[in-house]
Amino acid sequence: MGCITTYSGEAFDPAQPDSQKIHIADIAHALSLLCRANGHFKRFYSVGQHCVNCALEAQARGYRPQVQLACLLHDASEAYLADITRPVKEHLATYLELEARLQGAIYEKYLTGALSQAEWEWVQDIDNQMLLYEFQALMPKRVFSQEAQIHGNPQMEQLPFETVQNQYLALWRQLSGQGAKEAEA
Repeated sequence: MGCITTYSGEAFDPAQPDSQKIHIADIAHALSLLCRANGHFKRFYSVGQHCVNCALEAQARGYRPQVQLACLLHDASEAYLADITRPVKEHLATYLELEARLQGAIYEKYLTGALSQAEWEWVQDIDNQMLLYEFQALMPKRVFSQEAQIHGNPQMEQLPFETVQNQYLALWRQLSGQGAKEAEA
């Protein structure tokens, strides 16, 4: 596979992720510009905003900062691979392998402590519940019959890309305990 050029100018091979070339600033920037649901929502709503909302939902549920950070990072591989909807993704075995490898490299670099199996299940549940909430709020008609179980108050209004990028980076700094240098592009 060839390389992509990231926001920070790195030549990055998503099939062979080099942790030295993974940058939180690239992730925050790219995710703020990627639209959820293949753009079929009533208005633009980014993967970055989804990730911020997931991290804040983990906080609203009282989960420890490492779980909140895992929620913030859970779609970070999409900054390098793209957001593919679940009904399509399940048919793309190679994509799923690339995504798992890259997401693992991102977690290894940025998730500073281990999560228990139960905590990983919480991350998945928050992602699923946020998807339900987003579809209820942003689809022109009802798609799912079940109600989302959300404890917080997710921001669903369309936000400027820079706002989402800055929110993502601010949460990352807060949850990771790392300074501004890594967050600069």
